[in-house]
Amino acid sequence: MVKLIALYKHPENKEAFDKHYFETHGPLTAKIPGLRKMEVTRIVGSPMGGEGKYYLMCEMFYDSHEALQTAMRTDEGKASGKDAMKFAGDLITLMIGEEVNE
Repeated sequence: MVKLIALYKHPENKEAFDKHYFETHGPLTAKIPGLRKMEVTRIVGSPMGGEGKYYLMCEMFYDSHEALQTAMRTDEGKASGKDAMKFAGDLITLMIGEEVNE
């Protein structure tokens, strides 16, 4: 499995961020063709103490790199990316990972 991972820094207005994320962005992203699973985690702290650098993490699972690339080219994938940049462009870090089963 391949994951597209989105890490969001702490927003200034967490209530407004959550409203948009959970009522608009999440449902939009969930419609992307080829998406196998989507897991959202609220970051509640750091092992070193304090709230940590990040507020939210979303892991989006795809069958392969090709499936991820195909998904990002769909209308739904483009809409999700455009929405993310619009409401969280200065907060989001995106990365691609592969599950390792050793």
